[in-house]
Amino acid sequence: MGGGIFILRDDGEFVELIEEPYASEKLLQGYLAKYPNLLAGDQIDSANPRRWLLVSREFHVSSDESDVGWLDHLFLDQDGVPTLIEVKRSSDTRIRREIVGQLLDYAANAVLHMPVETIRSRFEMRCEREQRNVDEDLQELLGPEGEPETFWTQVQDNLRVGRVRLVFVADVIPVELRRIVEFLNVQMNPAEVLAVEIRQYMGEGICSLVPRVIGQIASPPKPEQRQWDEKSYFAELLRKFRPAEVEVARQILSWVSSRVTEICWGKGLKHGSFYPVCRWNDLYFRLFVVYSNGYIETSFQHYQGVPPFHSDEKRLELLARLNAIPGISWPEDVIARRPSIPFSALTNEGALQQFFAAFEWMISEIQSSAPMPE
Repeated sequence: MGGGIFILRDDGEFVELIEEPYASEKLLQGYLAKYPNLLAGDQIDSANPRRWLLVSREFHVSSDESDVGWLDHLFLDQDGVPTLIEVKRSSDTRIRREIVGQLLDYAANAVLHMPVETIRSRFEMRCEREQRNVDEDLQELLGPEGEPETFWTQVQDNLRVGRVRLVFVADVIPVELRRIVEFLNVQMNPAEVLAVEIRQYMGEGICSLVPRVIGQIASPPKPEQRQWDEKSYFAELLRKFRPAEVEVARQILSWVSSRVTEICWGKGLKHGSFYPVCRWNDLYFRLFVVYSNGYIETSFQHYQGVPPFHSDEKRLELLARLNAIPGISWPEDVIARRPSIPFSALTNEGALQQFFAAFEWMISEIQSSAPMPE
């Protein structure tokens, strides 16, 4: 390494800081955890600088079949985009290629097997361990108008569509890694792949860290999110589906509206959606998502955090009730995933009533487990 930066003191004297390697990889990891702004969110998005919430250091990633490994850091930005960080020193030869496969492996399994409840739990555990206030940390990220439950739903939606950010962090980003990052950034929409170089300069008891984002490519501005509502949602359905299928969505909306505390409308660029939200005491969950692409996504993966459906037994019972609907035959392993039902499977009145009965039972079970306060 070489070169330096210069600091002009109040007395008019210059202090020259010389570039120095980090004493250890863990030192740089610690800096990131304590000072997330080293990720240079203003360079990643100059129009809307990224702000960061550390979920956890050493975040465990696994698949259905095996243990995948430990991610160095998991962050979320203010739009709920999971940001997966791997840190290496430039002196570690693995930074040129091996680290790429490692982070891609983490990302692929995180998208498939990381429930938002797990992310939320790890964040809350970190706050408890560090004696931090969960609500204050979230509010600092989201701003005074931010709604925490909406934020966690965004995290869930981003995972579902693969909208994640992969970031390689090092003191120096080698040319080989830069080329790979640039290539992946072209190929991996909606995922984003970046490298952040954080050089360290030292001298006269001063340490200066200088971050630079590497690997961004020129791209057209991202389109604005679209806020759907009942009118625009059903206009889209009428344009794409038969009346009988549109009627399924209408009946679901009508049936569920009186049974939940809120109906939320999505912000998808391509597909509209609505999802019924239930709030009891401190419990928050959504029953399902009804998309304008003609599918109803159930949320078995996320029911795992909702008593009493955190038990396999209860989710299997719900599965049996849904499998009784003609045309649905899901294996038991879907109780950890998010299987979808096509509108066409519910155009028969009897099938639709079976769908309603399954979720009527689920709501009743949850209310019995955590009754509403008077």
